[in-house]
Amino acid sequence: MKDFEPIYLPVGVPTFHLESAREEFRSSCDLLKGLCENVRVPDDLLLSLDALDAFTDGADPDLIIFQNATFANAAYAEKVLNRFPDVPILLWGLREPVIDGGRLRLNSLTGSFSAANMIRQHRKEPLDYVFGSPSEEEVIKKISEAIKAAGLKKSLRSLKLAQVGDTPQGFGFGKAADQEMMDTFGVRLENIEAEALMERAKGFSDEECREYLEDAKKRTVGLEAVPEQNRRDFVKLYKAYADYVKEKNIGALASRCWPDFFTVYGTPVCTVLSILNDLGVAASCETDAWGALSMYMGMYLTGQSAFFGDPVSLDEEENTVTFWHCGMAACSLAREDTGAVCGEHCNRHIGPTMEFGCKPTDKVTIFRVGKAPDGQFRFMIASGKALDKEKQFFGTSVVVKTDACAKDLVQSAIEAGFEPHFAVIYGDAADALEILAHMLDIEAVRYS
Repeated sequence: MKDFEPIYLPVGVPTFHLESAREEFRSSCDLLKGLCENVRVPDDLLLSLDALDAFTDGADPDLIIFQNATFANAAYAEKVLNRFPDVPILLWGLREPVIDGGRLRLNSLTGSFSAANMIRQHRKEPLDYVFGSPSEEEVIKKISEAIKAAGLKKSLRSLKLAQVGDTPQGFGFGKAADQEMMDTFGVRLENIEAEALMERAKGFSDEECREYLEDAKKRTVGLEAVPEQNRRDFVKLYKAYADYVKEKNIGALASRCWPDFFTVYGTPVCTVLSILNDLGVAASCETDAWGALSMYMGMYLTGQSAFFGDPVSLDEEENTVTFWHCGMAACSLAREDTGAVCGEHCNRHIGPTMEFGCKPTDKVTIFRVGKAPDGQFRFMIASGKALDKEKQFFGTSVVVKTDACAKDLVQSAIEAGFEPHFAVIYGDAADALEILAHMLDIEAVRYS
């Protein structure tokens, strides 16, 4: 797949004040090149339909940044829509540079209304618009987030997501079908039985798994205290999953965990999934494919592992929601004072599982790719900060102080019927995810 490439289209007509327009054009080029080195920019303003045609000829952009450098009628937007019917558009209107009772220099705002009217007549998805000069912080942030969102949208088209086994009884909300995954997100779904990976693991010798044991020791604390047979079986399982991911070019994975890995294999898969997350493979448990996809999106946008878990506790006084899971979280998310501690599962009393509280950070994004009662996809997005809290329960946990009222957030999310699994993304991904929802024509439910 070719590199991600936005294209900048500064359209206008020569009857306005071109000196002012070209000053904004140069500043816009500098901004865009600073945000994305692959952005395609013209040598000058596109002051005619022929100039727009010539510049876009042969282009294959992943995002269109359509700027009214001056007023331009709807024919410019119509031409872009006809040439690039499926490429996301960010519409950019410029602030009038001087208001002195004299000449209207740009009239960009009217141009934006004209372009937006044409775009909305042809496209059903929401339109993202930003207003202001290239030096304004709000403009810089909006364009930056749009570039991230479009990059993520492109990345999804090359993603292979694996479902390992079926969802446990009562967890069908996590199961994905090939066609809906491809049609909505462009993601290819791979399916394999959990037993196949167990059998593969059983066939490895200790010597074949030695490097995986050494790697796991470096990432975790207390692995040597796990009973020897469980430790050996865990390392074999680690190799089996790592080999499968490499062979099939898997970027995200949703794995069955209980009861099979306890009752059939005899050792949990929790710590294997934890390490996969550190290796850049978004890995969820309980075969929650949409949870794994949620994690992948967050990891793409922030470059950090995402936590996967259940909302288990609400503290109205502290305005926090605690997210927890029974033994799985990326080792890199562990508190520095404890590290990624190994232990045994709280119910099954078999290890290794992960047993730690997650590290604090000033910005997290609570996120879920889910489905509304009518079957349509929707995003749940909320922001907050991860507090400096020790492990709350057996397993792994992170305590999030939400920007919105935590009680109202929980009340609304439950009444709306959102799923009980969420990704807690380490970083501020809310704006980019909302823009991505617009690009995919998916409802974004945002709590702020």
